[in-house]
Amino acid sequence: MKAMILAAGLGTRLRPLTDKRPKALVEIAGRTLLEITLSRLRAFGIREVIINVHHFADMILEYLKTNDNFGMRIEVSREEVLLDTGGGLKKAAWFFREDSSRLDEPFLLHNVDVISTIDLTRMVQFHIDNQALATLAAQDRETSRYLLFDEQLHLSGRRSSPVPCSGPGPGQRSDQKPEIVRPSPHLQSLAFSGIHIISPRLLPMLTEEGVFSIITSYLRLAAQGEKILAFRADNYYWRDLGTPDNVMQAAQELKQNASL
Repeated sequence: MKAMILAAGLGTRLRPLTDKRPKALVEIAGRTLLEITLSRLRAFGIREVIINVHHFADMILEYLKTNDNFGMRIEVSREEVLLDTGGGLKKAAWFFREDSSRLDEPFLLHNVDVISTIDLTRMVQFHIDNQALATLAAQDRETSRYLLFDEQLHLSGRRSSPVPCSGPGPGQRSDQKPEIVRPSPHLQSLAFSGIHIISPRLLPMLTEEGVFSIITSYLRLAAQGEKILAFRADNYYWRDLGTPDNVMQAAQELKQNASL
């Protein structure tokens, strides 16, 4: 199985930690986010990885060289302009299509700035059993943007969370109506966790061009009847590492739980 690590972002929310290095090289308890992610993938038997890079890209290349690619085959997809998640995957699509004998083998897409104990083996099996086009790790927790799923866990839309209201009256308001692509009487709001299992047949379906979010593609394809599913990951540890406070919190949690 192959994987892609999304590591090209500027890491703006992580400043000042990213003023002089990419977010992939921010450290937690002496280990970089990139090393932690690669170790997780290696533990699940993944040995072939492509990483997209942009911000301080040469530092990541030198880091990989110094560490002998952590004993893995690692390719790099350099983005001169940030392409977002969808554009980044589309640029790196060759990596997942180079071997014609493996075109039916799903691959993993993983944000570099999340840490979790999500069982990737179970997630892959769920994806295969349900013959999904893409499977998204999702949890019932607070977030600024939710994905909406029906009772069968099919992606059906998205919505923003309410924002505080500064004036008199109700304490919260929502500026945007939910975007519904598959109407259903019972929709549940779940937080996406930055981990996807994807069937390679998705790649030629990415008809968007340039800079675009893969969530945009997922919603378009869900509206067309394609099976984009949620893998419920509520019982697993997960943390976003997008801010200095979250990095500090994760460092404490790593010290307290060696299994993370």
